[in-house]
Amino acid sequence: MKKSFVVSLVKNGLLGGGLVVDDDGITYRTNKMTVPREYRNLVMRSEDIAEVTEGRLLFLPTVTIAMEDGKEYKFLVFFNSKGLLEAVTSMGIGG
Repeated sequence: MKKSFVVSLVKNGLLGGGLVVDDDGITYRTNKMTVPREYRNLVMRSEDIAEVTEGRLLFLPTVTIAMEDGKEYKFLVFFNSKGLLEAVTSMGIGG
């Protein structure tokens, strides 16, 4: 299974890109040169994800991915936040 979602990483502003949920985990990708290199292809393997939670930024839905190493990544989800949470839950990511 592979599903894609339009998001922005909330890190020193909004960094537009996309999330891909597949059998290996979740990957954030963007080709924007203004985004720091460490975030341009951010791979979050399912076994490294501690928790996935939903929230809000003003009135827009967010998903926060907490990693086992203590890092957290918050994503503003523009379309289908429920679909993103369902894809993550169905794979058992962040158990």
